Amino acid sequence: MTLKRQLFIASLLMLLIPWAGLQFVLELDQALRQQALQQLQDQADRLAQTAGDLSLGLPVVAPHAPAIYVESLQSPINLDGYSDDWPGYDESERLQPWQSAASPDRLTETIGKPTMRWQAATDQRHLYLLIRLNNRQPVFFNPGAPQQSHDRLKLWLEPANAKLNPDAQTAAWLIRTPAPGKVYATTIDTANGDSEGKPDYRVSGYWHSVGNGWQLELELPKPPPDSRLGFAIQWQDNPTSAQTSTSIDPLPALVERQPELERQLTSGMSRGQVTRLIEPAGWVIAQQSTPARQAPPEFEALSPLQIIEHISLNTLRALVQLYQPTPATLTANRTRLDMNTLPKEGLVRHEDDSIWLMTTKPVFGGRTLIVEQSLDQLLTLSGSALGSVIARSTLIIIGLTLVLLGYASWLSWRIARLQRAVSATIDQDGRIIGTLPGSGAKDELGQLQNHFAQMADRLHGYNRYLESFSKRLSHELKTPVAVVRSSLENLSHAETEDERLQYIGRAATATERLRQILNGMSEAARLEQSFDHADKEDFDLAEVVSQASAAYKALDPDHQFVYTGPEAGINLVGSPELLVQMLDKLVDNARDFTPENGRIEIRLYQHPEHCQIDVFNEGSSLPTSSGVNIFEAFVSQREGKTEGHLGQGLLIVRLIADFLDGRVDAQNQRLNGIDGACFRVIIPKLPDKPRTDP
Repeated sequence: MTLKRQLFIASLLMLLIPWAGLQFVLELDQALRQQALQQLQDQADRLAQTAGDLSLGLPVVAPHAPAIYVESLQSPINLDGYSDDWPGYDESERLQPWQSAASPDRLTETIGKPTMRWQAATDQRHLYLLIRLNNRQPVFFNPGAPQQSHDRLKLWLEPANAKLNPDAQTAAWLIRTPAPGKVYATTIDTANGDSEGKPDYRVSGYWHSVGNGWQLELELPKPPPDSRLGFAIQWQDNPTSAQTSTSIDPLPALVERQPELERQLTSGMSRGQVTRLIEPAGWVIAQQSTPARQAPPEFEALSPLQIIEHISLNTLRALVQLYQPTPATLTANRTRLDMNTLPKEGLVRHEDDSIWLMTTKPVFGGRTLIVEQSLDQLLTLSGSALGSVIARSTLIIIGLTLVLLGYASWLSWRIARLQRAVSATIDQDGRIIGTLPGSGAKDELGQLQNHFAQMADRLHGYNRYLESFSKRLSHELKTPVAVVRSSLENLSHAETEDERLQYIGRAATATERLRQILNGMSEAARLEQSFDHADKEDFDLAEVVSQASAAYKALDPDHQFVYTGPEAGINLVGSPELLVQMLDKLVDNARDFTPENGRIEIRLYQHPEHCQIDVFNEGSSLPTSSGVNIFEAFVSQREGKTEGHLGQGLLIVRLIADFLDGRVDAQNQRLNGIDGACFRVIIPKLPDKPRTDP
């Protein structure tokens, strides 16, 4: 099984923790709902008693009794014939609280026929009516031919306690206009056959054509409590042959919310609750809500952790709701509830999909008190801390799982990449055919890849060295062996002593050449073996180089030696003996190419990450297109100088530079008008260590 799958299975076991937490939350939620419902019922009993005492003098609107609901206003309405300043205004008119005398079934039957809808509102000084007639274009009153058919509105206002007071008379008004615009009502004397009286400027309005009909906005003095108001739209001479109206007998009761009753209910409510007092017909005469204990914070003010926490809490609420009983749908608007579908208690869902805990209590007079508690508030009051713990633990577990899987995938990818890189470096015969790229990672895998890269690079170089060594060795040995063989052959045929001595001398020279080759090879081999036993120590590089330069100057008066650099103060970790041996080889190489009294300059630089040693010699330049690495074995570019030179010196320089983790190169250089060659050695510096004097 792969590492990724093992970590994935291990991380899945951690999911048992949030599952157990979720089970506990569900059990706690059920217990909290039962406790909250009991508390809500006790609170509803107290509020029902208060509402019953305060609503004793209010008339009761029985089921199926005609009524006009009057909404409360914060400011007067501007009479202009439009409905944009009315409560609940919506351009689509689908959300406006229109009222109608017809039931929904009857409205379906009368599609295409004239229908009347209305709204009513009050600012406690005036009563405002917004009456709309659809599916009929207005026919205005012609003062020159008053008998012609025209559209008109009649209003009837029955005073309070009219049935108990026979002398009380019902007031009536007639409204008609010759053109759209401002209108005033005319009183009607119902005792004399609906004869017209004088204009009543207290009842005014604005007549306006709208859509496929017309609309009338009216203002009249607010009637006393328990008054009844009705109106009818007529458009033929016979007042009963073509009209649409509210109920005429009896006139509809005016129903409105009671501010004093709402204030008294507020004092007995808790946070996050909604209380309604409902007439038997479903009309809302009191409605109050209390805000949650904490207002939701602004999204811009949340930190990333708080955003994640809110998302987790919402997810927790959604999971809890999946296991809750199915809530009943509460069909309600701002003005009226459907009493036939109103549940007695339990969970209810509002039109905005919010879930509430509801209970109902009967109130004196047949009214009903509805008290609702927000489940979000309930969770805030009693389960927020637990929900936060569960949400955070779930987030931590999910985060750890993703981190483990990501880490396992990352490790698997790195191991597979290293495996592919190693496989591509070695062919089927075990030969190194390429280089392995290094890694910048500081962990164990990065170090392993770097070690593999160094090993592959060394093996590759060693393979190249072995492959070329036999060719170079064969090339170097071919000439002296041929000289020895030919000298011995010629010696047997020599006739004189001088010829024999000549051939013996040539054989001796070739034998000395073979000895030098073997000694050079032995020196390089001994140097490589000494690396295994060499210890690196702290030493002053500037002091070593400056003293060695002074020694060269004293031992070789035939050349001009110049040292440029500090005398001391460059601490380095390495082998000073090997460093002096490398410097000797570079100076010996410079002497071979520097004419008499020529300039040999040794320079030492210190950089933040490495030290640099330059050996410049005046003389011939390096070949630029030979294609030969002068730092390999048996490579010499002397072209006749110092005949028999093996070219092992620069090989030793490169080996010592490699041991010091450095590098060496050579290039032509012009210094102060002098042409020559410059050999550069770069040695990396290790982190400084505190030095203690013995």
